[in-house]
This record gives sequence, structure tokens and C-alpha cells, in this order.
Amino acid sequence: MKRLMTLGLGCAMFGAPVYAALTTGAQAPDFTTEATLAGKPFKFSLANALKSGPVVLYFYPAAFTKGCTIEAHDFAEATEKFKALGATVIGVSHDPIDTLNKFSVSECRNKFAVASDADQSITKAYDAVLAAKPEYANRTSYVIAPTGKIIYEYTAMDPGQHVGNTMAAVEKWKAEHKS
Repeated sequence: MKRLMTLGLGCAMFGAPVYAALTTGAQAPDFTTEATLAGKPFKFSLANALKSGPVVLYFYPAAFTKGCTIEAHDFAEATEKFKALGATVIGVSHDPIDTLNKFSVSECRNKFAVASDADQSITKAYDAVLAAKPEYANRTSYVIAPTGKIIYEYTAMDPGQHVGNTMAAVEKWKAEHKS
């Protein structure tokens, strides 16, 4: 019986992957992927985006779902303020680029890019996999400094605080790096 319990516990521990978001101070994994802005596909490179300032990288489970639509609307409304602070916003999900072309127009309101991570390589690199449904990303937001260091991380399925929290992190970074 004890052996069966140990085997069962081992299977439970190893059967479901455990993901935890990358922490503040960690080096952000570099990536290049297919993205879309206003329905127009392009190659997004994190390294290139960081040359212009901080990047707000947010992961979301799926385009056109209730929470993801709310979050996209919130980021769209805040995009001009992010731009004024020198920051780039990009959302990432597992959705194919054809779906994201539509999502970028309707829900992102042509304001910011969304990127396809069909194989979840980016999502996994950022430890942003939704543990309960690993085929989806968790709702995780990062702010990455131009140095490539993560300066803020926030994970919550409720989309309500992601924009405000990342905005505060970008504002703090900007205040500390006035030139």
C-alpha cells in the first residue's frame, strides 16, 4: 500500500508540470515570432523592440474570450500612454496568426501588436503556461527593461490589474532613467 501511495504521489508530481513566472531581475528570454498589428503580419523581435525602450510583454489564454477581450481593450486604451513613456506593448497567445489578424483589428483596436506562439516555445520560456490547461498561456504580464532584465512580473487570471500594474512599473522605470 505504501509503495502504491508513493508511486501515486510521484505520478501526481511529475504528471502535471509546475510553472512559475520568471522573477524580477531575471534575464528575459529573447525571441522572434510572427506578430500582427492592425491586421498586418510582421516579424517581432524582442531584441529589436528593446532598442527603443522597455517592453510590456503580456501572455493571455486565447483571443476572443471574455477576459482576453477585456485585457486587449484595456491595453488598447493605454497604448498611447505606454508609447509616451517609450514602451512597446505586445500580447502573446497560442492562437494562429489568422485569428490574431482579426483580434488585432477588433479587440486590440489597431493600437498594439499581438504575437502567435503556436508551439508555446515563448510561453514555456517565460514560465507562463496555464497549469490547469497547459495548452493555454496563463495571464502573465512582464515589463522588460532595455537591458533585457525583467523589472516587473504579475500573474492573475483576472485581467483587471494588468494594465495599471505594468503602467506603474514603466512609469517607475522611466522616473529612474530620466535622461
